[in-house]
Amino acid sequence: MSSPSDPLPTPPQSSPCPPSLEVRGLAYAYPDGHQALFGVDLAIARGERVALLGPNGAGKTTLVLHLNGILGGGVGSVSVAGLPVGKQHMAEIRRKVGIVFQDPDDQLFMPTVREDVAFGPAAAGLRGAELEARVRAALDRVGMTEHIERPPHHLSFGQRRRVAVATVLAMEPEILVLDEPSSNLDPASRRELADILRSLDVTVLMVTHDLPYALELCPRSLILSAGVIVADGTTRDLLGDPDLMRAHRLELPFGFDPRSVPARA
Repeated sequence: MSSPSDPLPTPPQSSPCPPSLEVRGLAYAYPDGHQALFGVDLAIARGERVALLGPNGAGKTTLVLHLNGILGGGVGSVSVAGLPVGKQHMAEIRRKVGIVFQDPDDQLFMPTVREDVAFGPAAAGLRGAELEARVRAALDRVGMTEHIERPPHHLSFGQRRRVAVATVLAMEPEILVLDEPSSNLDPASRRELADILRSLDVTVLMVTHDLPYALELCPRSLILSAGVIVADGTTRDLLGDPDLMRAHRLELPFGFDPRSVPARA
């Protein structure tokens, strides 16, 4: 039994949540000798929405393909929710990192929307009522439940993109990576997708040339240029720096002033 003079025991310290994504010193050259990345460092916290900006050829696709192990063998490290990307954790990494391609037709290949959204969870072992609940929850999050029995190729382009997002959400990922999510969308579909992305409780990394969309959705942006991160800050500050933009071949639409756009809560 302790006496009143004994020191009180120190309560256990809870370990901080690891970042959703951490990249350290990532360098990569393709087999033909082309060096695409030259030591990329970045960290994205759980729940952040971050835009990855940069000119064509900057290395954005190469970086994204390292996030779930499609590319590997370079120098440096990539970790997702504290797990190193590598053979030992590959199945878990590919569940945690969901990539939505620019063209939804690259992602939708089953006869019905239900089967497309169910494909990933079913491959992971889900069956019966649990699988059906996962499918319906993912479609509900993108507002596409009423189309569950339709063939994907009968849907509009914007609807197909939302179903493509649902196929990834059905895997309950840690990170949602979107490649040019606003491309080829009409204004209404663009707004609807933005509303969906704002409502999600996952980390979002958005690769885009649509700078106003990046400003609308992502409080923070990274600029990747010539294989390195050259800027990391608030999207408003980066887009409002004309010298930075010009140096890395990033151009805003004519007449668009990021400082004139009211900040979202």
